[in-house]
Amino acid sequence: MSKWREWATASDGDWGVACQREAVIRPLVDQGRLTEADVADAAIQLNLSRATLYRLIQRYRQRPQTSSLLPWKRGRDRYTRILDQKCEDLINICIQDFYLTPQRPSMAAFMRELRRRFVEQGLRPPHYRTAHRRLEALSAREAVRKREGAKAARAKFGPVKHSPLHNLLPLDLIQIDHTLVDVILVDQRCRLPIGRPWLTLAIDVSSRIVSGFHVSLDPPSALSVSLVMTHAVLPKEGWLADRELPGIDWPVTGIPHTIHLDNGKEFHSEALLRGCQEYGIQIEHRPPATPHFGGHIERLIGTVMGAVHLSQELLFPTCNKRAPTTRRRMRP
Repeated sequence: MSKWREWATASDGDWGVACQREAVIRPLVDQGRLTEADVADAAIQLNLSRATLYRLIQRYRQRPQTSSLLPWKRGRDRYTRILDQKCEDLINICIQDFYLTPQRPSMAAFMRELRRRFVEQGLRPPHYRTAHRRLEALSAREAVRKREGAKAARAKFGPVKHSPLHNLLPLDLIQIDHTLVDVILVDQRCRLPIGRPWLTLAIDVSSRIVSGFHVSLDPPSALSVSLVMTHAVLPKEGWLADRELPGIDWPVTGIPHTIHLDNGKEFHSEALLRGCQEYGIQIEHRPPATPHFGGHIERLIGTVMGAVHLSQELLFPTCNKRAPTTRRRMRP
């Protein structure tokens, strides 16, 4: 483990000392060959012994940064291990068999299990800080993979590749997906619940404009996909006029070049495939279990659902409040 101290953790006093040393030592290092007179003058200026000054010069040559000249503390390094090999092996076994498991035990549970195993072996249990440093030394990605799964580790530590979507033009790529809306529809006359509607959305990736949508009580199918595609392709003026929505500009119309879909059954239907082939539309399915490949439509769905929740809170503010509770007085 490196003993270099970082500038962000140094105190103001230590950093001032390092800056003072750097102003004297940098010219010595830059001039190359050192003379006895130069070293003596520098030692007097910094109030250091010649041996200490030579050590500082060596450190600065290895790492020519001001933080290399920070005052170092005496004693063992923070990461020095003094336990014998038997204790280290027992800690590693406990980490692998108990801590790095899908149950994801807490640090307190890990310490209890560690103390139990050490007592069984007739050994003195390690200190909390010792055990915590062993966990800090673990590979973060490997720890997340064993405790939370490979998917969580890939999402947290996997490389973010350069997206090829920044050079797209309008209608080059449209993403489509479904979601079950967090609303329960009721009958207009009897006020009895009917069910939760499904919302199918289409977004143009280049312009981030909603190309079309479809709402239905029926689950997603090839029909819902075809209806949202029809809504996305056709002009919107007539649709807005039928719903008495004048003054709204929705200039999205035309056949897209490519549609981006997930691996739902309705997106693999023969009707959708032949319909897209009929009009020269390419179909791309994102890899399984990779929602970030459909980030634009997933983000749109999240925004829409957030608006739905907000509207519910504004229209029915009392429904989301908990009823006050009263305490019953205990008789003496």
